[in-house]
Amino acid sequence: MKSAVIVFPGSNCDRDAQMALRKVSGQEPEMVWHKDANIPNGTDIVMVPGGFSYGDHLRCGAMAGNSPIIDALKAHADRGGYILGVCNGFQILTETGLLPGALMRNASLHFVCKQQTLRVENANTGFTSAYKSGQEISIPVAHHDGNYFADEKTLDTLEADGRIPFKYVGNPNGSAKDIAGITSANGRVLGMMPHPERAIGGHEGGSDGIGMFESLLQALTVNA
Repeated sequence: MKSAVIVFPGSNCDRDAQMALRKVSGQEPEMVWHKDANIPNGTDIVMVPGGFSYGDHLRCGAMAGNSPIIDALKAHADRGGYILGVCNGFQILTETGLLPGALMRNASLHFVCKQQTLRVENANTGFTSAYKSGQEISIPVAHHDGNYFADEKTLDTLEADGRIPFKYVGNPNGSAKDIAGITSANGRVLGMMPHPERAIGGHEGGSDGIGMFESLLQALTVNA
């Protein structure tokens, strides 16, 4: 599994992403600076990590969504490559149009940072095959703008097409339909607010996130 992590000014989860990808694949991910024009040839999975890109100026992910690397990220998506956007990465993916909807201020107007229970809604994706549908897992959240919003037609389409792989059990931010993450129409792009890279069995106190990276490795092996 050849992987890459895009690094923006203000990213603070890029090293966590690097460690998770290294642990599962046994290979060192490429760290790609946001001003680079290209993603390394042969890359299978690109992670867009969490943090506060550009200090969240304008709105979360807005400036990062116009960085030079974004054209290469879109090209990676167009050729069927996998993309995992976590927290600020999810916000960036909606800003670029790679995923529908938007992330708004939490309904409580407070930053939320805690372990969060998620329910696996669809285990038949490249990101979730290591889990079982209906399984509850614990993944940390840490965000101020994680309230997922989309129009009713989009929400209905996401639900009907199985593009909501994770929902919150006890919604921490007010997201429509308890959405914790969504996928693209082809299932190769996932954006989610919770941080699986912070739950890989190290010092974090949990390992439920490792299944996501194992799922990706399995998907790439099957499709090789």
